[in-house]
Amino acid sequence: MFHRILAITKKEFKQLKRDKRMLFIVFFFPVVLLAIFGYAINFDVKHIKIAVYDQDKSEYTREYINGLISSEYFELVTYIDSDAEIKKLLDEKIVQAVVVFPNDLSKKLNDKEDVKVQYLVDGVEGNTANVIVNYVNAATINYSLKLTKEYLAVTGKQSYIPINLEPRFWFNPELESTKFLIPGLMGMILIITAVVSVSLSIVREKERGTIEQINVSPLSSFELIIGKTAPHIVISFLNAAIVLLAGYVLFGVVIKGSILLLLLSTFIFLFAVLGLGIFISSVADSQQVAFQAANITALLPSLILSGFIFPIESMPTIIQWVTNITPAKFYVVTLRAILLRGVGLSAFWEQLIYMMIFGIIFIVLATVVDRKAKAA
Repeated sequence: MFHRILAITKKEFKQLKRDKRMLFIVFFFPVVLLAIFGYAINFDVKHIKIAVYDQDKSEYTREYINGLISSEYFELVTYIDSDAEIKKLLDEKIVQAVVVFPNDLSKKLNDKEDVKVQYLVDGVEGNTANVIVNYVNAATINYSLKLTKEYLAVTGKQSYIPINLEPRFWFNPELESTKFLIPGLMGMILIITAVVSVSLSIVREKERGTIEQINVSPLSSFELIIGKTAPHIVISFLNAAIVLLAGYVLFGVVIKGSILLLLLSTFIFLFAVLGLGIFISSVADSQQVAFQAANITALLPSLILSGFIFPIESMPTIIQWVTNITPAKFYVVTLRAILLRGVGLSAFWEQLIYMMIFGIIFIVLATVVDRKAKAA
């Protein structure tokens, strides 16, 4: 059995070696996709364009605005002189927010009275609007603390804070969304390239007529599937290494956990997705059908249902159940645990079991379909 599997494996390697275009796509596509998604999909909002309607024109308002635009998050576009200009700027998307200072701001601050600063934010993009409001709140709190410290220093009074909040962020201190997305992107790239490449393998034999020679040989369906899958496991591992290297070079993503656990998890994930690819290849009659089926079953679920971009916890309960149809969901959880948190096997062993079950189911289905095809 070993020699027959080895013969099929060598045959598959030679076919892949001759197909230069497929090799180019398999090795070049992941890096391009990583760069495009890594830079394009970013939830960090920077360079927010703001306008200022300063009715007070005091030192306080100048300090407040200077504090905003000194960071990379805000960019001052213009000062305005009337309420009528506000609507025009927001309607035409010239700015994303307008800061309105009341004309008695400095007087109230000097009299130690509460002051309200108004922000008018473009709420069409809900996520961006929420981020802008959070940034504004943080900047306002910082400026208020600065004024409080100055007041206490002048009066000689001691401040008393009953509860002092000191948030500290673990695993991703800079809160960079790219580092959160890279593990999910790696899973999506692997499932696409692995499923597409292996789904075309048996179909290619059908289109060229060589499948008949394989069927009359002493090769069993199980041996054929293992022999066809083995080369793609090697190529997929190389893809995973390339993606990890590109993630480190382009985005500074490092492996905080065990490399051995990462290899084990990746192997189990590839076993699952290659099982899906072999099943598609056994069912499809042409490479075009196999390619379309691979994209539908691999690309869409891994993009929408894996938790790569959209948190699964925020989805309706019935959709959360549907997310179990893609092994990418379990692999993304595993990758984030190893790459970002650096935890051990106890934190994600269930995900590995789910991926093993997924792979076994589709390998068995592919074997059954291939045996029926031989019998026919």
